[in-house]
Amino acid sequence: MIRMSRAPVAVAAVVTIAAGLLIRTFLDGPFAKYAGDALYTVLLYLLVLLVIPAARPSRVAPISLAVSWLIEFSQLLDLPAIARPILGSTFNAPDLLWYAVGAGAAWVIHAGVRQAARSRGPDSGQDGGHDGAGPAGEEPASSPAGRDERN
Repeated sequence: MIRMSRAPVAVAAVVTIAAGLLIRTFLDGPFAKYAGDALYTVLLYLLVLLVIPAARPSRVAPISLAVSWLIEFSQLLDLPAIARPILGSTFNAPDLLWYAVGAGAAWVIHAGVRQAARSRGPDSGQDGGHDGAGPAGEEPASSPAGRDERN
């Protein structure tokens, strides 16, 4: 099992926040808005990974996407004024696509990092050191007999 170190994940979260703020500060228009949407889901992905460092990309991406979509759909409700700055106030269907883009991008990066950690072995700075290669950064499936099916 590959367990992500929390420090780089926390740094990535700070960088994601900074990128979102910089984009919204210096750019405007659709690019700034939708890049912010994608980064919002990337941040949620990283927060899930901080809480569950051993989580697989195939688990974290749907969770972060579901939370993003839940928040977006909650904007269809009459939210209290205090919640609007955090959750938003206007439902926008295209946001749903950009949340998926953010979750997908985070999945690809996370899978790549896991694959690199696996190829470096147990002394890679990650907890674990599994040398098997599963699809998209996943652990190989185990057979009913308990053997890894890597071939």
